[in-house]
Amino acid sequence: MTLVPPGPGLGFFTRLLEDVPADQRYRFAVEQIQQAEAHGFDSAWVAQHHFSAAEGGLPSPLVFLAHAAARTSRIRLGTAIITLPMENAVRLAEDIAVTDVLAEHRLEIGLGSGGNPHSFPAFGTSFDDRREVFAAHLSTVRTLLSGGSLPTGHQLYPRPFDGLAARLWQATFSAAGAAAAGAAGDGLMLSRTQPRPEGRTSAALDEVQLPIIDAYLENLPAGVEPRILASRTALVADADTLPELRALTEPVLRAEADRLVGYETKDLALDELLVATDTCLGTPEQVVERLAADRVLGRVSDVSFQVHSVPATNSHTLRSIELLATEVAPALGIAVSGARPTTQKQVH
Repeated sequence: MTLVPPGPGLGFFTRLLEDVPADQRYRFAVEQIQQAEAHGFDSAWVAQHHFSAAEGGLPSPLVFLAHAAARTSRIRLGTAIITLPMENAVRLAEDIAVTDVLAEHRLEIGLGSGGNPHSFPAFGTSFDDRREVFAAHLSTVRTLLSGGSLPTGHQLYPRPFDGLAARLWQATFSAAGAAAAGAAGDGLMLSRTQPRPEGRTSAALDEVQLPIIDAYLENLPAGVEPRILASRTALVADADTLPELRALTEPVLRAEADRLVGYETKDLALDELLVATDTCLGTPEQVVERLAADRVLGRVSDVSFQVHSVPATNSHTLRSIELLATEVAPALGIAVSGARPTTQKQVH
């Protein structure tokens, strides 16, 4: 079996959920990404959500990442994820190519088939058809980003750089989806939490995700380096701010816990609820203790941390980024070293 080298790269992830208007959400997210870059994070990721400010504050992630690229110099910038069935595949490939040029080839492209079922009709497609549409659109995007031509003979302008198609990632909850991502040579994106299998509500997240990693690695072509990104929820705080954060978090987490884990959680105490929803909220020492037991982190190339579902302010998030880099990551063997070297060139 192919093994992933030790010492995953450190990433930051945001859904842009601060309780402020859109302009402030975007300003805060840029500030957080700049903070991550300053503290040696390797990557920063943003989510895409349509129509609902409460679900996520960013419908156009590539527009935002082009803006963030102008205010950073080193950190890799990625989507986690773009809901591909809702996109025009050719236009998306064009936007990716332009954003990658503006970002000086720091762009990572995470794609998925999911999303809110209620959003699909607005884009002229069906939630029930999402997997088939995803596969067709992914084929088009991959062809164009690889420098290939459409059946009409059209090619991308600007011309994609070598390695751009090799920066595609697929998000999935399933071993079958991971096998498909591996067979394609794409990266694998694992969620911060996911519903537990029927009859196994007490299963740890790593117990659910390790078979997904196995399926990915078993189908990865020989010679292709594994790329596995695990997202995790971790809000790291100083001891004096922790009681307030716990009090703010409990009602928010209870409101979405059943959806996150797939079973009823109303009888759980707060600490039990944090464990059930895979939420690490605590001092650096407490977060290290929780994450040290996560066997997935020893098998991934990258790990990205988000504060959600903790209703953190921008100040809380900035402090958490600092503590992740200076105290948590070193204790877990997560690399805090800056960008990885790139040797990309234009496709001719």
